[in-house]
Amino acid sequence: MPTKKKPPVTAAPARRRELLDTAAEVFAEQGYNATTVRKIADHAGMLAGSLYYHFDSKESMLEEILRTFLDELWGGYDTVLDAESSPRETLEALVTESFREIDRHRAAVAIYQKESKQLVAQERFAFLAESQRKFEKAWLSTLERGVAAKVFRADLDVRLTYRFVRDTVWVAASWYRPGGQHSAEEIARQYLSMVLDGIAVRT
Repeated sequence: MPTKKKPPVTAAPARRRELLDTAAEVFAEQGYNATTVRKIADHAGMLAGSLYYHFDSKESMLEEILRTFLDELWGGYDTVLDAESSPRETLEALVTESFREIDRHRAAVAIYQKESKQLVAQERFAFLAESQRKFEKAWLSTLERGVAAKVFRADLDVRLTYRFVRDTVWVAASWYRPGGQHSAEEIARQYLSMVLDGIAVRT
């Protein structure tokens, strides 16, 4: 009777997620170039050699961290954009979804902000540039629709507004902590009340 082949040993998804979360925190705090596999393993409470059981390199870890974050971000953004709501409602939903992603992936957002300019030069991380182009198009088109519909001011510089909204939303990753005094949705509401008073048509 032939013997059955043993299935390959794979890391439990929960353990893999835990290790990636640890790696993301180390990358965000110490910077990608300064982070070694040994440092990640130390923070995870394991030997560096054991970490290679789960991932073949720190590049693999970083790629999975950023792809997971961006996949979830675009899942939310695409839902918002596909709804074809009014420009104001779309802007509100994009901002809210952004803060939710900061809540879910704060460390990944911090890494993206600090490292993306250097990483996009590497073929492995070319997906970052494509995401940036999609991101800009989504926000600019929403602002342009709002101006055309006379929901936002006619004299609005949409590109300058886009940069302001982008930078002030994502910089929250530097201070936001999940489980804090304010939820992501509450911060989004407060943020929108300040931004929209500045770009809505004056009555």
